[in-house]
Amino acid sequence: MAKDETRDQTHRAIEAVFRIERARLLASLARMTRDVDRAEELAQDALLIALTEWPKTGVPDRPGAWLTAAAKRRLIDGVRHDAMRSRKQAEIGRELDEEQDMRVEAAEAALDDPLGDELLGLIFAACHPVISPEARAALTLRLVGGLTVEEIARAFLSNEAAIAARITRAKKAIAKAGLAFEVPRGAELQTRLGSVLEVVYLIFNEGYAATAGPSLVRPPLCAEAQRLARILAGLMPEQPEVLGLLALVEIQASRLSARAGSDGRFVPLTQQNRARWDQLLIRRGLNALDRAAALGGADGPYALQAALAACHARARTAEATDWRRIAGLYDRLGQVMPSPVVELNRAVAHSMAFGPEAGLRLVDQIADAATLRNYAPLPAARGDFLFRAGRRDEAKAAFEAAAALTANERERDFLLDRAAACGK
Repeated sequence: MAKDETRDQTHRAIEAVFRIERARLLASLARMTRDVDRAEELAQDALLIALTEWPKTGVPDRPGAWLTAAAKRRLIDGVRHDAMRSRKQAEIGRELDEEQDMRVEAAEAALDDPLGDELLGLIFAACHPVISPEARAALTLRLVGGLTVEEIARAFLSNEAAIAARITRAKKAIAKAGLAFEVPRGAELQTRLGSVLEVVYLIFNEGYAATAGPSLVRPPLCAEAQRLARILAGLMPEQPEVLGLLALVEIQASRLSARAGSDGRFVPLTQQNRARWDQLLIRRGLNALDRAAALGGADGPYALQAALAACHARARTAEATDWRRIAGLYDRLGQVMPSPVVELNRAVAHSMAFGPEAGLRLVDQIADAATLRNYAPLPAARGDFLFRAGRRDEAKAAFEAAAALTANERERDFLLDRAAACGK
């Protein structure tokens, strides 16, 4: 029994190491094969070899390099036995034949590349605009995050078949477009970087404010988005918008434990127990925001949103919140990143800074926006403005309309409570 327990512990340790190294291993193999499915197969083969060899020899000092070398050897064998039926296979074969005697030390050097070009290349491919945003998020969590299809489905309250289909479509889109697993250069870098940041923030938002289901938040998704943002910031430390995104998710994540009460009900920002905010995450976020500003990126969309979050983080009480500064930041954000959702948040900020009538004037200007037609926060914000203006009957109707639009059970309960309060 003791031997079985030792073997199981060793296998768990190997699998934990593999999960840590998996993203970089996949990145290297995908760049070489230009085929995500083949890269995943080779990575799994390397894991199986490790499960056989490492219990005898111990985990090597450089497990990533060992796994890469094992996967490359398996690829070489496959190419040699394939008769080179296609030009692509021939190119891979020639490249790998030249590398077949490469020593593990060379692989270690590649993995120690401070620029992390291979891992970045995998991230940029997974987040390419040719893939739908939802499929990008699923593929990124699968390839870079190492989550299983089951874990992704659970995180998004979806079924495994739907998530698997998204990932399959994303892989086919990559293959059809003939994407290189490389970091774009020059002007293209900035264009493509926006897509990467969008995916990470989409993942974070789904965790921070779940769009459906019984829970208000899904912390595992937030944690995965934070990890991805930290990876990007480590690989691209001179990109101010990457730092802006990192600052934003760190500061917002600091409030996760305070967003819901002990009964699971939603707690508005102004009523949260600020002693429960994570001060370490706030400090990390503020540090990343300072670094973005030092690089001249204070007016980037993510940096501005992080600056807004920082205003709340710095206020020791809700009453100490500098709403006028927040309103001014939203004015700037509306110019940099114009959208009806930004305008709605701007209306909320102006209502807090200058009174509910100011908010109503602004929200009336966007009431007919197509993208907000079924967006619960719009009537919810309007209900709050009307409530604070003393127009209780209108506020009640607005809160009830918002409750009918949301698919999140906790948010619906909160809105119905607010509607009921209008009659008291």
